[in-house]
This record gives sequence, C-alpha cells and structure tokens, in this order.
Amino acid sequence: MTRQDTTFRAAVEGATVAHRQFRTELDVETKDSKMDFVTQADTDTQHRVIEIIKDRYPEATIVGEEEDERKSLPDDGNAWVIDPIDGTTNFVRGVHLWTTTVAAVRDHETVAATTVAPAVDDVYTADSNGTMLNGERTAVSTETDPEQFIVAPILRYGSERDGEFGKLLRGLIRQFGDLRRFGCAQVTLGMVASGTIDAAVSTQPEPNPWDTVAGVYLVEQAGGTVTDIDGTRWTPDAEGIVATNGKRHGEVVEYVAQMIR
Repeated sequence: MTRQDTTFRAAVEGATVAHRQFRTELDVETKDSKMDFVTQADTDTQHRVIEIIKDRYPEATIVGEEEDERKSLPDDGNAWVIDPIDGTTNFVRGVHLWTTTVAAVRDHETVAATTVAPAVDDVYTADSNGTMLNGERTAVSTETDPEQFIVAPILRYGSERDGEFGKLLRGLIRQFGDLRRFGCAQVTLGMVASGTIDAAVSTQPEPNPWDTVAGVYLVEQAGGTVTDIDGTRWTPDAEGIVATNGKRHGEVVEYVAQMIR
C-alpha cells in the first residue's frame, strides 16, 4: 500500500466516523476561544485516522490538531499531518462544508494528500501524478481577469488579528470579482485546485499545518501556484498563504500586500 493509498483510506474511514455524528446531539467544548470548538467526533475521528496509518506504518510520526500529537512538522523524515474535522464550527452548526484531511510528508515536502468532504460527497486526492476530484483528473481554473476572480479568505484564528482580517475582506471585495468565505480552509483550497474558485488568501502568520499542508499540495498538483504573502514559495512556517490558479498570481500577491500594509 502506497502513502497515497494510506492517506485515502485513513481520510475516508475517518470521515465516516465523523459523518455518523454530524447533525446529532454533540457534546461541544471550546479551546482557546469561544469559537474554537472541539467535539467527541474530533477525537474519535483522529483516533481512527491514526489507527489506519499505524496499521501500515507502526512508527509513524503524527502531526495532528487534537490531544497530545505533535503540533509542528519534524525537521526531516516522514510524517503524517491530519485534521480530523477541518471546519469544526460548520460541523457543530450543521453546515455541510467540513472535511477530514490526511497528508503524507517527507523532509517537509508533501508527497500525498486526501481531503474528504463527506457531507457533500467530495473526495480530493493528490500525488505526484496530479490532483483528482471524485476519481477524475481536475485542474485549477483558466480565468485570467482579476475582476472576474472569485476569491476566498481563509484562516481566521483569533480576534487579535480581526482588524487586519477586516482590511483584507474589504480589499478583496473591492479588487476582485466576488468573495466567498466557507469556514473550512481545506475544502476552500480544494475548490481552488478544482477550479471552482480562483484564489484563496490568508495573512495569518505560521498557519497550522493540519489546516494547510494537504490543501496546498492539492492546488500545486492541480497546476496552481501557492506562495506566502511576499510571493515566496509557501512552506508550513510561512507568513500567510496566497493560493491561485497561477494566471495572475504576482498581481494577487501585490494586491494582498497593499490591503494589509
């Protein structure tokens, strides 16, 4: 079984665990803020994902959002980055856009990823051969006119950066054709990869790897471009994310810089 096979099986089976609890009576707790939710579904799903990975790779290094797993990528070697439920607020409120996501990383480079959005029956996968959506090859959009771009802001982590986030929102809606905010970074990046939207943007410094690594890989393998907000190739410790179809990427980076500085 390849690493891609393992990410697929772990994400699909994990998503099945989560989906069984979707729109049921949940025991909801909060972590760092009143909008930072965690449920039993998160922990149950993470346990199942890890079980699948360690069945094939018993010594696997796990980077995961919940419990006591690592919170950052190791400096070298293999690792598995998992988000049992990305878009937990959506999950808690009964909104369909949430995912279970698993990525395989070698020496800080992603080699395989799967994002499952079970409530909308979408499965995104990527490896060195490209990106697939529901078993069919997919690619970023071909839109070249920024005034017709649909752009999505992602990764609002806390109220302390809401001033900057507000500036970003105002700038995006003025500069581009339209704006969407889905409340789930991984499914949003999947939409960029499949050409549903044209770009996703965050100014959040050092975004969590479980919110980003898989989705960034989906976009890159679908022919898109992903950088930090200064236009440098994106890495998990980058400041922000600019993920686009690559057609006018430099201009999008410039626009974002103007919006927040």
